[in-house]
Amino acid sequence: MIVIGIDPWTTTVWYAVVEKKWNQKILLDYGIISTLPKIPLKEKILEIARDLSFLIEKYSPNRVVIEKLFFTTNLKTGIDVAQVRGMVMYTFAVKNIEVLEYTPLELKSAICWNGKANKIQLQNAIKIFFWLSEIPKPDDAADAIGLAYMWILKK
Repeated sequence: MIVIGIDPWTTTVWYAVVEKKWNQKILLDYGIISTLPKIPLKEKILEIARDLSFLIEKYSPNRVVIEKLFFTTNLKTGIDVAQVRGMVMYTFAVKNIEVLEYTPLELKSAICWNGKANKIQLQNAIKIFFWLSEIPKPDDAADAIGLAYMWILKK
């Protein structure tokens, strides 16, 4: 079972690839898909979709877990993030890969047993779960790892 976790924004998308093999949970890969900040949103969406398609081909995931959009005070940013989220969901759905969504509160509750945990607590929990030598950076990478790991915890 291979699960990809996605924490989407407009210029960057953090991803993580986690495999469950028997009782082992293995962090195969994590990183960031970056686009140039000043290019039009449609170009960002195309670039992110291409990179996600590469991840699908490379890892053949069974599921993707994407962070649900939370309230934002900047309406334009919220709309742009929602468009990127829609593209992410579409990219996986057309490959017949199940798409699941969790809120930041659900993520923190599942990983840290505290929905109000801060970013450092989440990063430290991920470090422990995967026996990493240091916390995953940036903190949004830990969100993506946690999203993938969270689904595995539930199964």
